[in-house]
Amino acid sequence: MRNHFVLRFLPVLFCLFFVSNAVAQSQLERISNAARSDGKGYVVRYHLSAPVDSFDVLQPAPDLIQMVLYKDDMDTTGISMPDQSQVLKDVRLYDLGYGYGVDIYLNQDDYFKANAYLDQNKKDVLVALTETPQQEVERYSHQFLARNWYEEIADDALEVSPPPSSSNTGSPYSEGYNNVKDKLRFDKVVIDPGHGGWDPGSIGYKGVKEKHITLAVAKKLGAYIEEHLPDVEVVYTRDDDSYLGLAELGHFANLAEGDLYVSIHCNAFSNPRVHGSEVYFLGLHKSDASFEVMKRENSVFKNEVDEELTEEDLLVYELAHSGYIATSEKIAYMIEDQFKNRAQRKSRGVKQAGFQVLFEASMPAVLVELGFISNPAEQRFLTSDYGQSIMASALFRAIRNYKVEYEEKQAYNKPAK
Repeated sequence: MRNHFVLRFLPVLFCLFFVSNAVAQSQLERISNAARSDGKGYVVRYHLSAPVDSFDVLQPAPDLIQMVLYKDDMDTTGISMPDQSQVLKDVRLYDLGYGYGVDIYLNQDDYFKANAYLDQNKKDVLVALTETPQQEVERYSHQFLARNWYEEIADDALEVSPPPSSSNTGSPYSEGYNNVKDKLRFDKVVIDPGHGGWDPGSIGYKGVKEKHITLAVAKKLGAYIEEHLPDVEVVYTRDDDSYLGLAELGHFANLAEGDLYVSIHCNAFSNPRVHGSEVYFLGLHKSDASFEVMKRENSVFKNEVDEELTEEDLLVYELAHSGYIATSEKIAYMIEDQFKNRAQRKSRGVKQAGFQVLFEASMPAVLVELGFISNPAEQRFLTSDYGQSIMASALFRAIRNYKVEYEEKQAYNKPAK
């Protein structure tokens, strides 16, 4: 009797299940764009028959907006795509299995900041493109990492064909894959030799100036990178005895679009016996010693800014750039390991502090203190060609090791399945 009851109602249950799924399924009917009524930009609209579970928008480059629409079994059959316009250069869809990824390519001569929200009809998703100054858009986009849709397709939607081979150069999918792939490469390092020009930095034993040591080590580091990592571009914030102010320094580094920012410094202390190297990444200082170093390195900027970084500034930065901070911490420990094992220096540890120079750089960033030039022995070491070469070599090895580890994780380096 019980089995008969189940068999009798099984078709009904199946129909209910089918109907509920059909109702829940969302169709992306078309994507359109139009000028905003306030004249301050444009709106991209995703026309949906039913709400998606959630959505997300990121802008990893001024001319690239990436969108994720989270919804299982989303139907895009017969979708109408927007025509190219003065603003939209191209729009591409990627079936991720759990929803769709969207790449929106903008005209490179126009600068907009993207913001996504749900329409009043509770179904359509809108992306507002607001006209924004170029520098602000460039700085804003540095907080995002481009999504590699092909990596996610390979892992989560196995029925989808892999990206076309690179020989198919005429394919828009091949071009899109290469655009994302290029943004995921580790191919540019910004090297900042601390101080310079009218600012000597710390004054060490026998009047040695920090600015000369940092420039020498920076040039050796750059030479190692150019020789052994020819696919990595080196950008110096200065390559002579010149001074670059805080605002200029941050703007210069961000315009360079580096994958890593390395600021090189030397320490000093009233006790000449204190010695050893330190590596910092941005965050709230957790010791009095870190606070003192931070005050000294920030002091040169007192004439350019009204006040020090507050805890609120740093907390907001940490929330907005958690990925950069995690990467910075990882690289900091790799540098510390090389200082100890390659250069055989005493390590004073990896630390956090609110350095202005790191705060201004919208990318993974570290500040290294090579040693104390107030210590006679360490001063002799850091002013010698051998000492500068071995410290530069240690920095290079850490950067090289991170690059290898980072790129091994990217989809374009994975063997085909």
